[in-house]
Amino acid sequence: MTETTINTELIDTHAHLDDPRFDKDLQRVIEDAKTAGVGEIISVGCWSEKLGFDRLLKVKERFPKVHLALGIHPHEAKEVVSNKTYELIKKLASEASKDVLAIGETGLDFHYTNSPREKQIEVFRAQIALARELKLPLIIHTREADKETAEILKEEKAGEIGGVIHCFSGTSEFAKKALDMGFYLSFTGIITFPKASELRAVVEATPIEKILVETDAPYLAPVPYRGKRCESAHVVETAKKIAEIKGLTPSDVARITTLNARELFWGFNKEDKENEAEIAYVIRDSLYLNITNKCTNACTFCAKFSSYTVKGHYLKLKKEPDFDEVLAAVSALGKDPTEYEEIVFCGFGEPLIRLELLRKIGLHFKRMGCRIRVDTDGLANLVHGGGVLPKLAFVDEISVSLNAPDAKTYNEICKSPYGEEAYPAILYFLREAKKHITKVQATVVGLPGLDTEACKRIATEDIGVAFRVRKYNEVG
Repeated sequence: MTETTINTELIDTHAHLDDPRFDKDLQRVIEDAKTAGVGEIISVGCWSEKLGFDRLLKVKERFPKVHLALGIHPHEAKEVVSNKTYELIKKLASEASKDVLAIGETGLDFHYTNSPREKQIEVFRAQIALARELKLPLIIHTREADKETAEILKEEKAGEIGGVIHCFSGTSEFAKKALDMGFYLSFTGIITFPKASELRAVVEATPIEKILVETDAPYLAPVPYRGKRCESAHVVETAKKIAEIKGLTPSDVARITTLNARELFWGFNKEDKENEAEIAYVIRDSLYLNITNKCTNACTFCAKFSSYTVKGHYLKLKKEPDFDEVLAAVSALGKDPTEYEEIVFCGFGEPLIRLELLRKIGLHFKRMGCRIRVDTDGLANLVHGGGVLPKLAFVDEISVSLNAPDAKTYNEICKSPYGEEAYPAILYFLREAKKHITKVQATVVGLPGLDTEACKRIATEDIGVAFRVRKYNEVG
């Protein structure tokens, strides 16, 4: 990625601004964060018997726009001797002025065991119950206790309220368990450390829609600040590393993780009916055009059955746009279309259903010198009665969803209304596409149990086109 700046605000979802190390320059720390592009900070307050949450509340008094989370860290669990602590959290969380977004951090720490394990477990369960009562998400701390943490979260039905595994540094197995329960994973500057290759592999495997970013300031400063006091501004480095791992731009990561944080902590509904779908949207350095939500098939893996949001973009159209509306949406982005790497017809629908509109828009941008790509299910000849590919000679690249090594598997996965005609039609479409379009690629979604090698042989050896395995919910 060539992008070096972030044009979307980030949220540092976990910092400890009440730490004494910020006493002398907290104003500057918050100002620097804003300058770096960090729009909001959640300061996580950990209760102590001596001070309660006093230091955190003083931070809130000085900086009203700082948001709070309240919890009992496993290190302090031994100091909880009555229900008064839980009642204090409950009282503060009920006061709107305190702006409490979550319960935590809470969890288990079997590395230091500053509190006995039994007491940690007791206090952890109590805080899950409190979060359920208050209808607030959880911020989970776990260290050398992943198995026990996962078991307790499941037993206490914590997935019903949701939350985040903060400063995730666990195994891929634990990551899967947390994700299966609906939890987000939040990553810190640890992922920038040279020896953190296994953790970077977890980042790569985690859907970007379930990732948050944080600093855990003043701890865990990322490269190039390692060894120094961590500050909220440093969350930018974590976002950049995630972008590098995921093949996205830092702005993509900022947009997506900010939307994720708003959904978790603010209860923001990504698919609120008042939201307007994006007709033109940007991922990496490609401009995507969302011209229809209509599909030929009803693919079992299609993400729109659970969400119309992809990489921070909401794509559920209230009505299909016309030519002028598409051009207006592109213009509103404020960038010359020729400056994008490519213009891609792709959304939660089959773009070739609207063949004539696609041609009109595509030719318009092609005449300007833009590179054009179309993502399609390859069934357009059946939809339009043939003769589609000669009309697409202006297209530079076409990506066709093969999705299976045979007709039977294809219909099980994609549930095409064309039945046994569908799969042969896709193979024909791929062969014919080579005669009209410079770059032709067959793709499959990497579903468990799918013989992707057989699909690859069909694409590369039998038909002679490029091949790619797409991850679930991957666009582009």
